[in-house]
Amino acid sequence: MKKHIVLLPGDGIGTEVMEAAKEVLTTIADEFNHSFSYEVHDIGGVAIDFHGTPLPKQTVEACNNADAVLLGAVGGPKWDQLPSHLRPEKGLLGIRKALDLFANLRPVKSFDHLLHASPLKEELVKGSDLLIVRELTGGLYFGTPSERQQNGQSVVDTLFYTRQEIERIVDKAFQCAQTRRKHLTSVDKANVLESSKLWREIVEEKKQQYPEVTVEHLLVDAAAMKLITNPTQFDVIVTENMFGDILSDEASVLTGSLGMLPSASLREDGVGLYEPVHGSAPDIAGQGKANPIAMILSSAMMLRHSFGLDEEARLIEETVESILNAGFHTADLNMKSGQQIGTVEMTQLIVESIKTRSAANCIMSCYA
Repeated sequence: MKKHIVLLPGDGIGTEVMEAAKEVLTTIADEFNHSFSYEVHDIGGVAIDFHGTPLPKQTVEACNNADAVLLGAVGGPKWDQLPSHLRPEKGLLGIRKALDLFANLRPVKSFDHLLHASPLKEELVKGSDLLIVRELTGGLYFGTPSERQQNGQSVVDTLFYTRQEIERIVDKAFQCAQTRRKHLTSVDKANVLESSKLWREIVEEKKQQYPEVTVEHLLVDAAAMKLITNPTQFDVIVTENMFGDILSDEASVLTGSLGMLPSASLREDGVGLYEPVHGSAPDIAGQGKANPIAMILSSAMMLRHSFGLDEEARLIEETVESILNAGFHTADLNMKSGQQIGTVEMTQLIVESIKTRSAANCIMSCYA
């Protein structure tokens, strides 16, 4: 398989974790006889410094011609005083819009060796493995009018969705549930909002096409509570833009470290932008302390969702878990025992383990 990937390292630790992901992808390509080509472009603060804009035209053009995009991180105090249209974060919002990335996928999985780092009791978090599917391009954030009125004495924001926008994100969530534990929780506010009433109607219509998937409806306030009191009850959660923004950030604390969380933003043809949930961490940039795991797991999501390479993605995920189970960790994970290592060391452990596991799988298949 030949695929072209645009790399957007961005700011802070973005460059370091991006290099780690590239090393892992190169290893996967070598082990499975794929060909991945790369093209690096600027976004965020570094793009402001060199191009005067957080999202240069050449970056957008390159991403539109790519099979997938990997993004490191954007932002930092260096650019905090700039006007809003020049903030690094505008680059991220802009590339999502330019690529029409309508579906945000945020997996949250607990790891046994990190349970102590969660703010919740270990027995509540243990076994958590959920996926939040968030609609990304509609709803309250994009509806019009959105403005102050009557000389600033009143204000209006508009929550707007079309049937087609809801149908495509619901379809994506059902498709994800089919590949997991076949349980879908649809989150809305159908007791109050007309948009949520339509949302629930569409979910009920769509479930006829996916009879093997069990469907549950939850109001958003109940869902927020159950994420904290019983996170293991969830498999796939699907919801609209604002609810998804809030619930995915709430769920991110379950694991105890943002350094473990990948994400994907997809458009309808499968092209996607993949990025870790963590920020640019400028305080540790260039010190070799950054945790590369979220970026590496984001690349695994790319292999699965954009390239259809589930075996390769699973190998990366299983390798990461095995490294953590062996006690190796970066500083942010704050394990009670084991060996603390840096960005480069963690990357090399993962790379070497992938090679070993791939070779073992090859031997087993030859003798099967």
